[in-house]
Amino acid sequence: MTSLPRVNELGFFEIRLESIGGLGANLAGKMLAEAGVSGSNFNGVSFSSYGSEKKGSPVKAHIRFCEMGTPIRDTSPVERPHVVGVFHESLSKTVNVISGIYENSTVLVNSAKTPEELKAKMKLIGGTIAVVDATAIALEEKNRVNMAMLGALFRLCPFLDAEQMKDVIRKSLESKYPTAVQPALNTFERGYNQVVFQTFAVPEGSAMPEFKRWDTPVLGYETQPIGGLITNPGNSMLKDLSISRSGMMPAFDEDKCIHCASCDTVCPDFCFVWEEKPDKKGRPQLFLQGIDYQYCKGCLKCIKACPTDALSSYRETDGYADEHRVPHSFRLVDRLAGTKA
Repeated sequence: MTSLPRVNELGFFEIRLESIGGLGANLAGKMLAEAGVSGSNFNGVSFSSYGSEKKGSPVKAHIRFCEMGTPIRDTSPVERPHVVGVFHESLSKTVNVISGIYENSTVLVNSAKTPEELKAKMKLIGGTIAVVDATAIALEEKNRVNMAMLGALFRLCPFLDAEQMKDVIRKSLESKYPTAVQPALNTFERGYNQVVFQTFAVPEGSAMPEFKRWDTPVLGYETQPIGGLITNPGNSMLKDLSISRSGMMPAFDEDKCIHCASCDTVCPDFCFVWEEKPDKKGRPQLFLQGIDYQYCKGCLKCIKACPTDALSSYRETDGYADEHRVPHSFRLVDRLAGTKA
């Protein structure tokens, strides 16, 4: 009988999945727990936590395993995970995805970077960093990111039975989506085989990141600014929707653009930047300058609306958005009011 490699003081091996709505982390957590209970004879539980239930918003899935003789009386969110699965690399910009990890925890990231590059980007002190390009696998297999991430998780958790997971995939999909079974199995298998990982020693005297339930301080009578001033208003100018993109984004070719504004009409977040210039006859006209990718969540509605090939679907690569971003000089509210911020 397979045993858990390590447990916390309550006897649990804990996994936390960090994702955004639409990538299937909630389903992945349920399937992961089911495979551990039915295939490896562990006690297990899975549940998720999230705010607004919509595509692109942050989601966490929590999974606990323990030996059969250990009762599960804790259903609180996982604060000290032995394994963290980060379904979206950009989440680390706004969410503390490595919060509470141990020195020997494993952090799995959906990324095309190397473990060394991710260690620097995510400011990891040590532990095992695993990488799988789940987005590329899912696009090639015409499936979802969660199946590739599940494959990688099973490779990193050898106490779980990968063959049992395949049975869970079949059982979950074959009745309603029979044509999706084989692509899901292929995606799972590739995630299992293509994950790479590297262990880094924790420097002597270094402390692992403590768990923080909130990444921003909670304001109260002792901590709020004088007069109750709101220093970080929740307006659209400060939003960064880039973490909502799930791998694809629009690319703009100015030479093919006819400046018809069909893209701007369907864009839900006013990502397109315009400038008034004289046309060939000297009349004032708005010309599209580009896209402010800070506000683009990758819905790709603009591509469907574009009557030319000026907008095309592009697999996002690191640094592309920053390099090609055309910042708004002022946001739509100011534009409609006729003033600049």
